[in-house]
Amino acid sequence: MRQLFEIDLKDYKETDSVFRRPSARAIIIKGDKIALVYSRKEKYYKFPGGGIHDDEDKKATLVREVREEVGLVVVPESIMEFGSVLRRQKSTVKEGEIFEQENYYYFCDVLDKEVEQELDAYENEAGFVLRIVNIDEAIAVNEVYSSDDLFNEVMIKREKRVLELIKQEWKNLTHGE
Repeated sequence: MRQLFEIDLKDYKETDSVFRRPSARAIIIKGDKIALVYSRKEKYYKFPGGGIHDDEDKKATLVREVREEVGLVVVPESIMEFGSVLRRQKSTVKEGEIFEQENYYYFCDVLDKEVEQELDAYENEAGFVLRIVNIDEAIAVNEVYSSDDLFNEVMIKREKRVLELIKQEWKNLTHGE
């Protein structure tokens, strides 16, 4: 999969141990809008998706995470690679550790039915809900997002950049450039 960009805060020691947490994230286009997770508490948009379990396939993760976070059912045959973003920063959980996350983004279609969300405690506290919005609205909301939590701040800046790349590709596809 092509790498879209890399975020490396270089705020760690090269001798620190590395904790890897790869993830799969869904790009779901609905007409001229995009389906995203909205955090009612933190006021940001993110792509549905999450961590890949040890022996789990990336696409299986995508299907599971989209169902859990937003209650949408991915059509497995529709999954297409978009690109990945590598993120590296000092862990906010464990001293002397680097948090490294390869985020794999996929375009996919979903069925026209919703199922019940299965949020974990963090997602429930953040107030995750499905929103189908104009991509410019999502970019604008994430542009002004700020947090005392550096971890969230970096995540939302990543999501904003991916949204901008999708918008550019969308523009190229619809205008035949």
